Amino acid sequence: MTRSSLASGLAWIALTILCWAPLFSVAKRTLPYVDAFALATARYLLGVILFILLLVAVEGRQALSYQGKLIPATAFGLVGITGFNLFVWIGLIYTAPEHASIILALQTPLTALAVWLVRGQRPARFTLGCVAVAIAGVLLVVTRGDLEVPAGSLVGDLLVFAGAIAWVIYTLAAGYFAGWSPLRLTVLTCIPGLGGLIVANIAAIAVGWAAVPTLAALGSVAWQLLYFSVCTVVLGVLGFNNAARRLGPLNTMLMLNVIPISVFGIEAALGRRFVAAEIAGAAVVIAALVANNLYLRKVSEKK
Repeated sequence: MTRSSLASGLAWIALTILCWAPLFSVAKRTLPYVDAFALATARYLLGVILFILLLVAVEGRQALSYQGKLIPATAFGLVGITGFNLFVWIGLIYTAPEHASIILALQTPLTALAVWLVRGQRPARFTLGCVAVAIAGVLLVVTRGDLEVPAGSLVGDLLVFAGAIAWVIYTLAAGYFAGWSPLRLTVLTCIPGLGGLIVANIAAIAVGWAAVPTLAALGSVAWQLLYFSVCTVVLGVLGFNNAARRLGPLNTMLMLNVIPISVFGIEAALGRRFVAAEIAGAAVVIAALVANNLYLRKVSEKK
């Protein structure tokens, strides 16, 4: 890795962290004005438009062709984009932002388990141990050291966990689309994913689970919606992909562990008070993830 590549990679991952760290805190305070279905749809509506324009500018109009892979792209888009957004945003109504960030931090070890299940590539014992420790840490955070967890909070945590699993499934998409750039894969799965969000939004309105947001409601959270679309969808994803290309996926994922810590810091600055079990659990999760990442990087360097 050259010095210029390192500097560029660090700049890209710093952009991603800045874009993603406030996500759950901002979303938690936006949901009272715009429901989870509308938030998910609005977030990707502008984001997908910007992504399409970017893909055409970089790779040309021919990159919008699915080349016979529409069905798998749609399947991954519905699971990763539609499923992830609905599970996480609905779950966030019932749980705390810092809990959501810690649960989603499990995506990296969950991916190792998914690869084992789907492709038969058994993780190293050290990785499996780190996964077990991280899950124990998450349980400590969400229960706050008290097994009598309020039902509503538990439902929220489980929904966010379902969102994490949906995103893990989505990360396996790359193996099914050989020859597609990360940008093209993102765009061509986001399009059907957005379609799924729109259909879910319409269905939720029809059965009374959601309502069409008023112009006044949208106007009251205009900057938040712009932040969700431009920063978290476009800049965050581009920053992550470019950082992974320059720093490598292991180093990039290691630095993303800053995000849960940042969420705890943001919530503390906003007046949230944590019990000792929450802080201890978060520390256990981060330590397990960092240890596993450093172990994998060491193994990778020996090959």
